[in-house]
Amino acid sequence: MTTAITASALVDRWSSAPRPATEQEWLARAQEVADILAADAVERDHANEAPHTEVALLKNAGLVTVLGPRAHGGAELPWDVVNRIVRIISRADGSIGQLLGYHYVWAWAVRLVGTEAQIAAVEQLYTEGNLFFGGAVNPRDSDLAITEEGDELIFTGRKSFSTGGRVADLTVLEGVLAGTDTHIFAIVPTDQPGIRFLGDWDNLGQRLTESGGVEIEGVRVDWAGAAGFTDRVFQPLAYNELKVPALQAVFNNIYLGIAEGALAAASAYTRERTRAWPYGGEDKRRGVDEFYVLEGYGQLASKIWADAALIDAVDIEISAALHAPREELTERRRGELAVRVAAAKARIIEDGLEVATRIFELTGARATANSIGLDIYWRNLRTHSLHDPLPYKRHEVGRFVLLNEVPEPSWYT
Repeated sequence: MTTAITASALVDRWSSAPRPATEQEWLARAQEVADILAADAVERDHANEAPHTEVALLKNAGLVTVLGPRAHGGAELPWDVVNRIVRIISRADGSIGQLLGYHYVWAWAVRLVGTEAQIAAVEQLYTEGNLFFGGAVNPRDSDLAITEEGDELIFTGRKSFSTGGRVADLTVLEGVLAGTDTHIFAIVPTDQPGIRFLGDWDNLGQRLTESGGVEIEGVRVDWAGAAGFTDRVFQPLAYNELKVPALQAVFNNIYLGIAEGALAAASAYTRERTRAWPYGGEDKRRGVDEFYVLEGYGQLASKIWADAALIDAVDIEISAALHAPREELTERRRGELAVRVAAAKARIIEDGLEVATRIFELTGARATANSIGLDIYWRNLRTHSLHDPLPYKRHEVGRFVLLNEVPEPSWYT
């Protein structure tokens, strides 16, 4: 049976449609994509197949190039709007929201660490080609080893996680140059013999993110492709260290989208199918008449609305920093942004997991059926929210509040 996501009429529905011209039109386009993804998200999660068709859907909708230059066919949307796109997609399918969010960060990575010439070349390449990014930059594994051979760098090693995997056109690599402590980022074509994806991602949630292991063997990059290097020397800026706060801000929107999706799905189920409890002595006729049901949804919605307001405010702050001239960002301001992102992350993970758990109390026993699939929200949020320990985020906020100290840049801060 052909599902909604694989029907070519849906995937190609924008081939003759006018291109969105405003931010609101792009958000509406993202909602169209989300509606398609939502139709069979549970079935696709159970099938656990590489999401080639889902990425084709994102490409055909134009969502892959919204950060790219208008001169090359992009939309040049601001980051706060791009994060809202991630949130909209994540409401429907947390896995595809993660893929798209990571793509945006890797597409922006050349601006974070590259030279002006590299920025121009990479943005033209991926925008004109409508190319999708993945990344093999899991910092918990050993760095890839980099050796030099003439004017080339050779990357070798293994990563146990690499989001994007087989569905990416371009892959971001990171390693350490042999005999030094110099880290080098580079963007390479994914489809080459030296990159072998293991296809071993079979986790509790976020099952369609192509996040399995990858082996890198002898992948060659010209020294000119070493991001941010001029004459083989890196040119540092405080702006370089915005990469982690930017990525963590994307995480916040993935989590918020999943939580909003859970609340919406549960609400629809309760309106249509939840029965009143017949032994409460109040003779309620419908589940939506139950006091505890109304109170429960009110409590959960209040928390998620508050989280959305905080995340929106933080997104505007970090968007302003990402789009400002790179030389303007100070180390202090970078640290303040990291704290704000951490505070939002602490709230949405805690509240999102509460939503994804308590919806079962408000929908009833029959809502646990696998065919309903309400568990997908908890599984997705629980899986990705373990990316780094939440107590460390609270610790960073606490040190800022008590001691006026901002966190030092790291792979997770």
